[in-house]
Amino acid sequence: MEYRRKKIMLNEQHIAVIKSTIPLLESAGPALTQYFYQRMFSHNPELKDIFNMTHQRTGRQGVALFEAVAAYAKNIENLAALSQAVERIAHKHTSFNIQPEHYQIVGHHLIETLRELAPEAFTPEVEEAWTAAYLFLAQIFIDREEALYQLNASMNGGWRGTRDFVVANKIQESQFVTSFELAPADGKPVVGYKPGQYLGIEVKPTNSENVEIRQYSLSQAPNGNHYRISVKRELLQKGDESFQGKVSNYLHDQSQVGDVIKVYPPAGDFFYQATDNPVVLIAAGVGATPIQAMAQTLAAQDKANVNYLYACETETQHTFASETQEMVDTHGWKHQVWYRDQQGIMDLKAIEELPMVDGEFYLCGPLGFMEHVVSQLDELGVARERVHYEVFGPHASL
Repeated sequence: MEYRRKKIMLNEQHIAVIKSTIPLLESAGPALTQYFYQRMFSHNPELKDIFNMTHQRTGRQGVALFEAVAAYAKNIENLAALSQAVERIAHKHTSFNIQPEHYQIVGHHLIETLRELAPEAFTPEVEEAWTAAYLFLAQIFIDREEALYQLNASMNGGWRGTRDFVVANKIQESQFVTSFELAPADGKPVVGYKPGQYLGIEVKPTNSENVEIRQYSLSQAPNGNHYRISVKRELLQKGDESFQGKVSNYLHDQSQVGDVIKVYPPAGDFFYQATDNPVVLIAAGVGATPIQAMAQTLAAQDKANVNYLYACETETQHTFASETQEMVDTHGWKHQVWYRDQQGIMDLKAIEELPMVDGEFYLCGPLGFMEHVVSQLDELGVARERVHYEVFGPHASL
């Protein structure tokens, strides 16, 4: 597939053909995208320096890509339905420094995957339709990502690509979470961000064959001179197999004050949106990181109508405990904590006077926890448009 920067249009025939291939995609399932990744990394191993290979190992990335491809096919006549997903992915791509040439490589392997897995069904007509559909969507991403790159570079303290930051401080926040304060090596200002956004960082762990890029939420309000990320030591699971997260364990065990880390500009479509309405912050475990940036921002605004609800496994795993309590006491916020080994799981129905009608709910934590919370909010009559959330890693819908 040859990428050319020109206006790509989808006609009615293309759309009809794409829709006709939906049963084929659904029958293939995530095996299609797993094959795609194996093919791409075999032919273009340099992309292992961009993609999160841990997510490849757990299978999460393959599932996420399959769901994205299927959603695109099903909404090919109503792309507005995918606008939120496009924005989310475009932001994530900028934290990997994705460029137009990467779309050419990915598109080639996607088309060849379809050809190799379904040779009889992959007629010239199907190839033309899927090529046009891919190029059309790729151009949407390329244009949006270029706009984000230019915006970041044009702002005071902004930049494009990577910038060297020094680990200025390393703070143990809880049993598994450590904060890293990152100061610009050039001593110049750093661009601001929206509370809830994340940084992309690039490191080369000693036990990794590849450069590793990860995204970590900014865990404090913007200050213009340095950033703080807070990282959980990860132990990942796939079936009966468990293994350590390469980057998180590298940062915890080997990264020291004075080390230099390459950092991409802040990004992310999950962030606090200023409102006069009451705000409910809900977090579990390391999901407190983006929520903490929101809390600090609300505290700086002296906002009164705030609920801060937090859950974790044990008291030793309570991240930002004293920092949060100080904000709660100073501003009179309502605050409740659940330690699973003592109080069990979070029960929103037991909380009095939650602003179900006009509150804005911000939510972050493990996927199962967020599904549990959103289900409770549904039962309590909270409108979905007032529930804002972020899933760490490959996106999943609640």
